[in-house]
Amino acid sequence: MEVSFPGTALCTRDEPEPPRLLRNNIAKDTRVSLRARLAGGEALSRQRPGCRHKVTMEISGLPLELWRLILSYLRLPDLGRCSLVCRAWYELILSLDNTRWRQLCLGCIECRHPNWPNQPDVEPWSWREAFKQHYLASKTWTKNSQDLESSNCFYLFRRKKDRRVLCVGPGCEFENLRSALVSACVYDRIVLLPGVYEEQGEVFLKVPVEIMGRGKLGDVALLVSFDQHCPTVRLCNLVFMPAWFTPIIYKTNSGHVQFDNCNFENGQLQIHAPGTCQVKFCTFNQSTINFHSVAICLLENCEFVGSENASVTVDGCPSVDRNWACKHLSTLAKSCSASLQMPELQTHCSASKLESRGPLLTSVRTCEIVVGGDPGNTLPASHPPAMPKKGCEKGSDVAGHLQGANKEEAATMETDSSDSELSMSSENEEDDESMCRLPYQAHSLSHMLAKVIDGRPQADGLAALPSDYELKTLQQELQKDKEAQSLANAMQGCLVRKCLFRDGKGGIFVCSQGQARVEGSIFQDLTYAVRCIQNSKIVMLKNDIHHCKTSGIFLRLGAGGLIAENNIHSNCEAGVDIRKGANPLILCNRIHGGLRSGIVVLGNGKGIIRSNQIYGNKEAGIYILYNGNPLVSGNHIFQGLAAGIAVNENGRGQITENVIRENQWGGTDIRRGGDPVLRSNLICCGYSDGVVVGERGKGLIEGNTIYGNKGCGVWIMSSSLPHIANNQIGHNSIYGIAVFCRKDDANDYLANQGGNENFNDEGEAANWENDLESEDERVVIRRPISVALVESNNINHNGAAGLYIKSSEALNIIGNAIHANHDCGVSVFQSSQLTRIANNSISCNSLGGVVVEAECRVELRGNGIYDNSSHGVASKGEGIVTENDILGNQGCGLKLLQAADMKVTKNRIHSFRDYAIEMLDQTKALVQDNVIFQGKSKKSILQQASDTEACVVQSNKLLAFKKRSDVAWTLENPPARPHIEGASRGVSTSGNSQKVSNMTARIAARVDGGCHNNGSIFCTIV
Repeated sequence: MEVSFPGTALCTRDEPEPPRLLRNNIAKDTRVSLRARLAGGEALSRQRPGCRHKVTMEISGLPLELWRLILSYLRLPDLGRCSLVCRAWYELILSLDNTRWRQLCLGCIECRHPNWPNQPDVEPWSWREAFKQHYLASKTWTKNSQDLESSNCFYLFRRKKDRRVLCVGPGCEFENLRSALVSACVYDRIVLLPGVYEEQGEVFLKVPVEIMGRGKLGDVALLVSFDQHCPTVRLCNLVFMPAWFTPIIYKTNSGHVQFDNCNFENGQLQIHAPGTCQVKFCTFNQSTINFHSVAICLLENCEFVGSENASVTVDGCPSVDRNWACKHLSTLAKSCSASLQMPELQTHCSASKLESRGPLLTSVRTCEIVVGGDPGNTLPASHPPAMPKKGCEKGSDVAGHLQGANKEEAATMETDSSDSELSMSSENEEDDESMCRLPYQAHSLSHMLAKVIDGRPQADGLAALPSDYELKTLQQELQKDKEAQSLANAMQGCLVRKCLFRDGKGGIFVCSQGQARVEGSIFQDLTYAVRCIQNSKIVMLKNDIHHCKTSGIFLRLGAGGLIAENNIHSNCEAGVDIRKGANPLILCNRIHGGLRSGIVVLGNGKGIIRSNQIYGNKEAGIYILYNGNPLVSGNHIFQGLAAGIAVNENGRGQITENVIRENQWGGTDIRRGGDPVLRSNLICCGYSDGVVVGERGKGLIEGNTIYGNKGCGVWIMSSSLPHIANNQIGHNSIYGIAVFCRKDDANDYLANQGGNENFNDEGEAANWENDLESEDERVVIRRPISVALVESNNINHNGAAGLYIKSSEALNIIGNAIHANHDCGVSVFQSSQLTRIANNSISCNSLGGVVVEAECRVELRGNGIYDNSSHGVASKGEGIVTENDILGNQGCGLKLLQAADMKVTKNRIHSFRDYAIEMLDQTKALVQDNVIFQGKSKKSILQQASDTEACVVQSNKLLAFKKRSDVAWTLENPPARPHIEGASRGVSTSGNSQKVSNMTARIAARVDGGCHNNGSIFCTIV
């Protein structure tokens, strides 16, 4: 007999009559006759003689709604049989997902809503699949392989047919649980009627049984202490409370126990290896679970409330001695983990959505970020950058110096040609000037200037980061990191999935080489969420951790593991706290809204921190101190209320390829012995300085793009010892690089941030920072320096001087391109020790090239000082000016005034309108062996010093340009300065250090119009 449905293959059955076939596939509850089933849809046709009848039954014969109504009366076994008829029936059964399958799932007393307790109002992506997963999981306890013998072919049949149901309660065969257990055989079910059952002594489970409560959860309560001595047990729909003589509710040392839909009140569960457990849809009220060296245990959809200690404790290395259930739990755990990857359950927002979400900062401004482009074409504001208010010493230094500089420039420009006269020059005069101009564009740093001058921003207005700075997904991170991939696939120890921990002291505590895996869980309103110590490992994936009273996650004493794709926010201290040799992988998390730092690494803590979004934290996004030494790479750290990254108190770390933007204080703050490697980062649009190197700060700051900050690009304290090399520093509102000598105010330093955290519940010493390990093996080889060094940087288009120096320590400034800044190129305002300025290109700045104030000591050697709008060099201090090219500047080439005491030798100096060298007031000078190119004004050297004997002018060579037919001037032997022999001056040891130099991007940044919290624009605290 053949039964055919449209669009499906024929299904052949051997039954002689159609009624028998249909009755075998339809539940008796429906009582639908064959005629009713075929009404309007059957087509009987007789084949040629000798052939069987062919019955064609079309589903379209009845409306789909009627089919679903009929099938909604079927029990679970009948639904399964119907789905096996053919594809049409299978699809019809699947279409009952929101009706019959939902009813079966929610009507089962052994389970609760599939998304309980975290999202009970969110429906699963498939009710049928959720019910199937629970049904299979509920049968794990019956898969005891020890009962399976090859000679016993009736094993499954015996288990099903011989199983008894024993009822316990008033009027039943057994009045108490103990008597029922004595009579129970293997795999019997003991059903407890509603009531309270109390046993005065410990109850030993010696045979595999199932104990189930009848009625709703809460109708059956047990005051019992169980000790399991059999291979497997299942308990369901019960409320457990401890007996009067012990807090331990349940204990197993070797067997497997399964809890479904139970409540635990004020008690403890203890699982010792090789014992295992599977707990699902259970509530733990002021109760705990302790796992001791377990190979694998599984907690799913459980709620932990009000625990006075850690709700789950995992102690000891996973045992190699395993019981029969381990392989089944591993398979189940892998299927559960895979279900978290379903697209319907993905709840993470993209980075663009996050950064555009509710404004942490109100006023919005679009900042054009041009890395190596022409920033002059990209300034968004029509008004010039606002100068800082005089709210602190640093701010007053800035304002006072800028105002003073303007007045002094007005006084020193009293020469034959003023700026106003220069602007009224005739076209012929400009032609003559162009003929007299010396070509200098081929000097050794011209390639750095080309990146500034020739680069152009994109015109399409893309609000996207360059691909090198885009956040990587967890899958991308796992593909390139085998260790992370291994951790992500690990299924050992305690596995916690979709659980809720709330209103207690601790969530999960892992110690003594224990292992745990936590997925899709919520930790809220706890003292701490997770604490992992003593060489233990924890894997945390897609959890929500918030409103903890201390830090969210603690890792100490050599702890490790993988913390990925978690949402960690609104905690009272750090989101993640790494100390004492802990070395975790922290990937692709969102860490935000914390009342302190996002991540703290201290006390020889390590760790790899990659591709995280860290934003909106009250203190530093990442805080490294007390010999903390993490690898921080590829993170987006933005909109923090303090520094983006702070490295203090001898902290170290390698900080590479991060986007650090829109933070209230410095993008990166280094001080008090901090010694990091800061390389190839984009530090932009901050409300203060880009990089701050405070008192006793060190570090290699190399290959970064420091752009569009409201303060300085780099702010350095003279007591520090940084090495600043190969950075792009442009379009910052004040100085490109500023060096100050003011000491840190102790009241400004946030001493409580990380340093005084004293979470001491595990008996750790409060002054833990004194217990530091030996020197970390993670050491970066770099060139030692004894004097702060600024070299090979591109400093351009900043709102004030390119480089401002007010220092009490020596400083070396070598091989930089200082171009088109809105004040002078280099301003030496205070320098009691020698400031060495060598082999720099200082060009096209709005005021002078180099300005040296009184009582300052400088050495200018091998620089090219070109086309600045005022004097090439103006000095009131003392020092040496030798072997420089000072050409094409609008004022004097070199101007010495007041009490200047300079030795000027072997320079090439040219000024078209003014004197090449001008000496005034009480100047003392030796001017010797210079080459002076005379401009049209024929002015060469003006000597009006009060003590003419103190000014020695000798052996200088004057070159006059007489007429158009003369051979054009050239710079030869050596060529145009700066002239650096061999390759370029770069000192980068990283292949990525210069990759940011040619990128052009636009970033939509939230920038507020003023200074925040009534504080200074400068970063004087973290």
